Amino acid sequence: MSGGGPAPGTTRRTALLAGAAAALTACDKYGDEGAEPDPPESTPPSSGTSGARPSKAPPLAEKSEIPVGGGKVFEKEKVVVTQPEEGDFKAFSAVCTHQGCTVRDVSGGTINCPCHGSKYRVADASVADGPAPRPLAPRSIDVTGNAIRLT
Repeated sequence: MSGGGPAPGTTRRTALLAGAAAALTACDKYGDEGAEPDPPESTPPSSGTSGARPSKAPPLAEKSEIPVGGGKVFEKEKVVVTQPEEGDFKAFSAVCTHQGCTVRDVSGGTINCPCHGSKYRVADASVADGPAPRPLAPRSIDVTGNAIRLT
């Protein structure tokens, strides 16, 4: 055999069937008709420092930039960071669950979307006022020293 091509007399159909059989054999090791295994158990995304691994990402903000009872929207990163209580930092997606607009600001204890008036609570991003159908998704951050970083 030369050059790694198909063996003499091998048809394209035979080569394709052999490749498919190899793929099925590889997938069969997962069981459940070739479905991939469940990912290893992991902890849910963390807000704040509990359980979060230190990040090498550049700081998103300094703790002093996030007011107690309020927060700050980072449009480029599509994240909003809040500080519901002194020293308790949380992070959430800044994408409104209603129609995908980016939330505009944090004031009056809520994260506010400019498109249709949805409001989310700073403590847990649960819906305070619709039409948003569900809370903002949590994002994982690391708070070390004075720096807040996405993880």
